[in-house]
Parts: sequence; C-alpha cells; structure tokens
Amino acid sequence: MNEQFSVKGKVAVITGAGGVLGGSIAKSFIQSGAKVAALDIRKEQLDARVKELTAEGGEAIGIVGNVLDMESLQNVAKEIVNKWGRIDILLNIAGGNTPRGTLAPDQAFFDMPLEEWEKVTNLNMNGTVFPSMVFGKIMAEQKKGCIVNVSSMAAYSAITRVPGYSAAKTAVSNFTQWLATEMALKYGDGIRVNAIAPGFFIGDQNRAVLINPDGSLTDRSQKVLAKTPMGRFGDIAELNGAVQFLCSDTASFITGAILPVDGGFSAFSGV
Repeated sequence: MNEQFSVKGKVAVITGAGGVLGGSIAKSFIQSGAKVAALDIRKEQLDARVKELTAEGGEAIGIVGNVLDMESLQNVAKEIVNKWGRIDILLNIAGGNTPRGTLAPDQAFFDMPLEEWEKVTNLNMNGTVFPSMVFGKIMAEQKKGCIVNVSSMAAYSAITRVPGYSAAKTAVSNFTQWLATEMALKYGDGIRVNAIAPGFFIGDQNRAVLINPDGSLTDRSQKVLAKTPMGRFGDIAELNGAVQFLCSDTASFITGAILPVDGGFSAFSGV
C-alpha cells in the first residue's frame, strides 16, 4: 500500500468494536498494521472480537467500557496510554437504532416511547461526544490525532420512521464540524475530525425493516434502491477504505468533512 494511505503503527481506539461495523473496521486496521484498542460494553462479543483480531497476527487489546460513562472512558484511556504511550486515532463507531425506536408503518410519532427516543439520541450523540472529550484531550496534549465519527443519510434529508436516530445523526454531523473547527483553531493542524455518512447497508439492526421473513425485499428496501443510483445495498467492508483514508496522512488537509459512502443516494433527487 502507498505509505500516504498507511495507518501502520498508529494506535487506534475503536468504540463499538464488538459490533458488525466496528469489527469490520477493526479487522481492516489490524490488517493494515495499526494497533487496535477495541472498546465495547459487551464483554462476550468483545472477547470474541479480540480473538479474531489477534488471529490476524496484529496487536490488539479489548477493554470493556461504556461510551456514556466518563469515568469508564477515562480508565480506558489510561490503560491504552500505559500500554502504547499515545492515542493516534479515535473511531466513534458505537451507535445505531433500537427496534422500538423505529416507528411501525401504522404508528404515529406521538405514540413513540420517550425512553426509546432518549436511548437512541443518547447513544448516538453523547456516545460520540463523551469519547471525543476523553480521547480528544489526549490528542490535544499530543498536538496530533484523528477522530472519525459516524453520521448517516438520515442527517441529509428526512427518512421516515426513525425520528430519534435522524435527530442524533444530524447532531453528530454538526458536532463533527464544530469539533474540527475547535481543535484546529486551538491546537493546530495536527488534529483532524471528520465523519463518514453511510448509505444503506443490511445489518442486524435494520434487517427486519429491509428484508421480509422469506428473504425478499420489503417495500422500504424497494424505495431505498430506487433512490440509490448504484441500485444495490452497500457491503459493510466498503466503509473500511473511507475510514482509513480519513485517518491517513493523505487526508492531512481534510477536517470537518462528512464523507458519504452511499452509492449516490445523497446525490440523487429520485427523478
């Protein structure tokens, strides 16, 4: 690989590493020579992920931590710095929606359980802000580092049935731009903050609304594909290169950017 795109030797903290997206990116970073600190609240999934990563022959550690608990995050940061001496990259991957946070086709906004709104907005918004505060402080002291957040197509235009997720991901996009500006103005050009905005990928969280029990596409899937010029869903591995690019020296003058990885969904009016 061209050294400009390399993350070899860099220490990367990946939240939500026990999940599908976090795991895919973690494996990609390990294969590219990065040192990975995998963070997740679910110990069983985290242990399985670290076993998978170390089997690749790279350096990886798993630390149980809660992205919504500042004390937990501070303890994680100390453990990583004690082991590797620095933190070069923070990937805020923890997030997502909940089944009850998605409105049923016949359900009104007014019927949505408020606890689900709070759960989804808290996880996606504060689950990005809190780690950025803890690990970003270390980067500020180093005068160097890179943060990549996860936004969504739901931050570009209204997507029905996911009000909490949409509001939270819009906040993530705005916070990404705000923090990029803050870091550059106060700590110099060595710290960059960007985000990816995935299009539609089929995963555990959205499978039920995109795929019927018989394996056929739901009406919602048909609408998604009709507005995706490439005419297909993304493969989760197609996000890996975009994230690595944003963390590499090639992107040294890119900060505050929200990079769509969406098959053209955000560009197409539908006409």
